[in-house]
Parts: sequence; structure tokens; C-alpha cells
Amino acid sequence: MADTRDFYAILGVPRSATSEEIQRAYRKLARTYHPDLNKDPEAESKFKDIAEAYEVLSDPTMRQKYDTFGADFRQVPDDVDPNVWAAAQRARSGAGQQRAGAASGFGGGIPPEWNVQYEGDIGDLDDLFGGIFGARGRGSRWGPMPGADQEYEITLTVEEAYRGGKRSLSISGPDGTRTIDVSIPAGVTNGQRIRLRGQGGQGAGGAAPGDLYLVVRLAPHPRYRVDGRNVTVDLPLAPWEAVLGTSVPVEGPGGSATVKVKPGASCGTKLRLKGRGLPSAKGKPGDLFAEVKIVSPTHVGDAERKLWEELRDMSDFDPRRSR
Repeated sequence: MADTRDFYAILGVPRSATSEEIQRAYRKLARTYHPDLNKDPEAESKFKDIAEAYEVLSDPTMRQKYDTFGADFRQVPDDVDPNVWAAAQRARSGAGQQRAGAASGFGGGIPPEWNVQYEGDIGDLDDLFGGIFGARGRGSRWGPMPGADQEYEITLTVEEAYRGGKRSLSISGPDGTRTIDVSIPAGVTNGQRIRLRGQGGQGAGGAAPGDLYLVVRLAPHPRYRVDGRNVTVDLPLAPWEAVLGTSVPVEGPGGSATVKVKPGASCGTKLRLKGRGLPSAKGKPGDLFAEVKIVSPTHVGDAERKLWEELRDMSDFDPRRSR
């Protein structure tokens, strides 16, 4: 039975889709139907179709061949003229009509505009067109098939993203489950794709395997907020520290550093520690920002309360008045 699947329809993109649109559609569908994430019995079959569609449409050469020859594109040698292939397909169709017509008594026949003449038995069409396709048209039905690229999400803590390291992963895909050891480079960011050459789906007929792409996801952190390579951490200050200024330690993913707070700091003020965010192997590292949070004491003794009351009575500062 002929393969009637439409790879564009499988990914839900138009035939005019850009490579970026194809990649986005694949990533969304892969996350939906990946067998590790979707326990529906049909999810694995859908995931295989999605992976195959992406394998073809993400490769410019394969996509052009698919657009030209349709579902039969894998059977067509690289040097076949599209017009010659179309004529061969018309002849195959005509031969089938001739046989069907003879069997039903209505007479077969091929439209005259095809200008194809047959004498006697139609014979083996593979022999008829053997001169066109050569030896490559015989043997395996599909011929060598490169392995599909695969995508796998890996969740890291901010500390792991900062320092990198080794990780052992169990990857499930169309070819089954396997375990691989990978090296995570220091300074990876949320959404970054790490390419592992030759670690994707296995090829068929001696073809090369695909690549595996690890998509980094940073887990929520109780202390750090990450934006690209920049990291923000809260810096709690007592009211008198904010008023008078101070120097206090601040903890970042790369260790502790001292930050100087100028007098009169307000909540939300961000103090920058240059280069102490996530590192970068090829560019500038990110920065660490300490965001001021003024914390009032919840329990005060009588002497302390008296001092606060004296300060209130003698100060003309009004925080609700425009400064």
C-alpha cells in the first residue's frame, strides 16, 4: 500500500513554512506525544510519524525531493529527472488500467496524450524502466534512510547550569530506551540546545544515525531568578542598614561576594556584581544582581520601641510624599 501520509499535515504547517516554523511545530508536538510524557497507547505511533516528518522537512535536500516526488521520494535516485519520473508513474497507472479493463471486459487503454505504446503483455514495469533508474532502483524498497534527529529535555538546577558536569540519561525514542553519558558545558541557559552528533535515531540500510538535541530547562530556584545569563538574588537589609549604608555578603551560584550598599537604599534597588552570573564559553559572562528588600524587625523590646518612637517624632520624612 502506498504511503499517503502528508508530512506537512502531520506537523500542522503549510507547505510554505520556514525551517524555524517547522522546528517550532516539531518541538511542540514532540513534547505532547513523547512516550515518556504521554501514556496514551497511540502516542508512540504519533511520535514516530512526527519524528519522521521532521527528519524529512528539516533537511533542505530531502524536503525538496519530497516536494518534487511526493510519497515516493525515497525510491527516486538523486539524478532522476522529475518529468521522467512523472512519465513512469503515468505508465504504471496506465498499465494497471489496461489490466483492470481487460479483466472486466470493457477494454483497457491509456490516454492518447501519454503517447505510450504497448504490444502484447505489459511485462514487468521494473524491467521497462530499469534503464531510467539503474541498479539503484532495485534491492531494498526504501534504500538507506538516515536516522531521525531526536530531542530530549533535561532539567538542571541553577548551580548545575553554572558549573556544568556529567549526567547519565535514559533516552526513550522510536528505537527503544538507551542510556548515554553526556557532558553539560558550564554556563548553559534556559532553552539552550546542546547537540550530540550521532546520538539520535539509528539509520537504516547503513545510513548514518541522526543527532540528539538536549533542550535545557532550569528548575525554579528558591533563591535565584535567572534571565539569560543574568542572575538576581534578594538582599535583605535592616532599616538602619538601608538608611546608613553598609557592606554585606551576598551568595551567588558561583560563591559568596561582598556588596556595598550606599546610604538611602530603597526596596527594589538592584546592586550589580559584574561577571558573577552564569559563565559563557564563547562570550561575556552574565551579571549577578542583588535586589534590596528592607526587612523590619517583628519583635522589639521596650528600649528599642522607645527609640523608634523618638525617631518618628523628630523626623519629617514622609515616604508617601514625592521625593
